[in-house]
Amino acid sequence: MLRRVLAYGRPYLRLGLVVIATVIGITVMSLLPPLLMRDLLDRAIPDKNLSRVTWLGLAMVAVPLTNGIVGVAQRWATARAGEGIIFDLRRQLYAHLQGMSLRFFTATRTGEILSRLNNDVVGAHQALTGTVVSLVSNLLAVSLTLVIMLRLEWRLTLLAVAVLPLFILPSRRVGQMLRKVAAKQMDINAQMNTTMNETLGISGALLVKLFGRGKGEQARFSQQAAQVRDLGIRRALIGRWFFLALGLVSSVGVALVFWVGAKLAIEENLTVGTIVALSAYLAQLYGPLADLSNTRVEFVTSLVSFERVFEVLDLEQEIVEVDNPIRLDTVAGAVRFENVSFRYDGGERLASVKRPSFWRPPDHVDDDLDQLPPRSWALREVWFRVDPGELVALVGPSGAGKTTATYLVPRLYDPSQGRVTIDGHDVRTLSFETLSRAIGVVTQETHLFHDTIAANLLYAKPEATPAELEEACRVANIHEFIAGLPKAYQTLVGERGYRLSGGEKQRLAIARVVLKNPRILILDEATSHLDARSEALIQEALDRVMEGRSSLVIAHRLSTILAADRILVLDQGRLVESGTHSELVAVAGLYARLYETQFRQLGAPATSG
Repeated sequence: MLRRVLAYGRPYLRLGLVVIATVIGITVMSLLPPLLMRDLLDRAIPDKNLSRVTWLGLAMVAVPLTNGIVGVAQRWATARAGEGIIFDLRRQLYAHLQGMSLRFFTATRTGEILSRLNNDVVGAHQALTGTVVSLVSNLLAVSLTLVIMLRLEWRLTLLAVAVLPLFILPSRRVGQMLRKVAAKQMDINAQMNTTMNETLGISGALLVKLFGRGKGEQARFSQQAAQVRDLGIRRALIGRWFFLALGLVSSVGVALVFWVGAKLAIEENLTVGTIVALSAYLAQLYGPLADLSNTRVEFVTSLVSFERVFEVLDLEQEIVEVDNPIRLDTVAGAVRFENVSFRYDGGERLASVKRPSFWRPPDHVDDDLDQLPPRSWALREVWFRVDPGELVALVGPSGAGKTTATYLVPRLYDPSQGRVTIDGHDVRTLSFETLSRAIGVVTQETHLFHDTIAANLLYAKPEATPAELEEACRVANIHEFIAGLPKAYQTLVGERGYRLSGGEKQRLAIARVVLKNPRILILDEATSHLDARSEALIQEALDRVMEGRSSLVIAHRLSTILAADRILVLDQGRLVESGTHSELVAVAGLYARLYETQFRQLGAPATSG
């Protein structure tokens, strides 16, 4: 664990050497004032040497001034190293999370992830900067102080050191206590962040208002905030009692040295300056000793943050690019499913995530996915193909596996069995860049960033020109609407695009795919929530977009089904029927029943058979 932690400090070794050099400088300079005071009391004043008094006074000013300047250099070096470690950890965490499959994100709450990226990373860097610097500084201060004190008066020094075990013994117990409190506090903090993320976003806020759950959510948040408060108080009190004990030990040591020192000064030739110097050094000895005891406590506590960060980094990435992946310059667009089976259960997730419950006490919540019964196969032994330029429609009842099938082509998931190929190549052997360039997806729920229309479109092609943006929007039947807005393409769409209607968002999503210009198009064309005009505009746009492309469409419109080169009927994860509309109606199977109950009411023409 420690080796892994310290590995994050290696890139900043030079800055670490600067810090150590400044620590040595500050520590050495801090040891001078007691010697200057001793010289003032034992030599300058008895000798009535005013010049010496003046130089000693200037030295007293020079020491803190020099320490201050060196301290600025130390702060610069520690800040550079500390912020660099935070940057490295966050970048590594973010990159690792980007490589996780959708399985991970469906099992983990966003607030928990954000807590790891923010709070835990900051806590982790403290272990390498503040704690390590404190450790080196205090060890050096204790060592040099003991050397000087032994030279001044070895008997009093040994007496001062005799209380050392009383500094060490409490730190182990306190470290264990604070470690447990810190771990629980971080977990509750993550839950509180999740509550804020889920209920203060536009969708969550809307849900809370529609169901009148405002007071319930306030109570849940208050409960979590109260737990964080109580744990913070407990952590502070444990630390305060710990420092009280250390302060008491220091006082006992000082009192012993004063008493024995005074006795030696009375009975032997021990100067007042030496006693004063030793008294000053006692503060510089016991202070670092107390800090060393606390450093162990702080380091053990800060390791909890590293453990939470490593928990994420140690999660296995399901969707990884193979060594030397295949890169295709051109893609014809042939897609094949070969004996594909897939199930959603399993996979890596953050073990500490707990879903709060409204119908039973939080102490009894147990949403451990590993304890749930295995889900049935989402897809089972599926074979089909989409030839270049062909339109294939997926139909079937809810939960049949249609969306799952579309997720496997761009590798949002990998098949549990079998393989998915593009132009004869297993998608798992293709580079991510090839897959991204070749495949365009329009999902049922369009996600837009809280940015301008132009920025959301440019997400597909950052180098696109204004003319290309306009052409893509004309194809998607959205340009005239955008041009009519006061700021046109610079109009903000709002959080998740909530300033736009469902049809407008979907047409923007289509324009974004047009701008990408993929060879393979995957889309869920659900439009049940749209008015007739929006649906007509979208249908016209999709007809243009699908032309000449290999298209795999979860079909909800009869016009798409009739236009399909082939219709695939899924039921409970299996491909049960395949053919054209007329062929499948003639079979009088599942498709025929779906046609009679769902599609015919949309204005289907009469069919023979």
